[in-house]
Amino acid sequence: MNLLDYLGIQIEETTADCVRLSLTVSDQHKQPFGILHGGINAVLIETACSLGANQAVAKDQFAAAIDLQVNHLKAVSQGKLTVEALPDRIGGTIQTWQATIRQADSTKTAVGRCTLTAVSK
Repeated sequence: MNLLDYLGIQIEETTADCVRLSLTVSDQHKQPFGILHGGINAVLIETACSLGANQAVAKDQFAAAIDLQVNHLKAVSQGKLTVEALPDRIGGTIQTWQATIRQADSTKTAVGRCTLTAVSK
């Protein structure tokens, strides 16, 4: 079982220009205080950015994250979240992507940036 299956993350769209994932918050995603664990935001952001970056590398390469920054903007305790990742720059070796997590009403709950490098298989 992979992490997406385990956490219930759904892939909505995956291209080299845009990635969209969704997650319905459940108890397994929360910290003991009843709100979404910040690590889930990090997983959503890095996963979305990585999926997009891997669409833009050569067939004999894969993209691996080398830096991840996450800002938690609003506590979440329930509902569906959607993360959208867009590239800032796709270079020959290094890519930088940014992502925004939103609730169903479009309220931003977290933002992040991920830098990735192309690695030979």
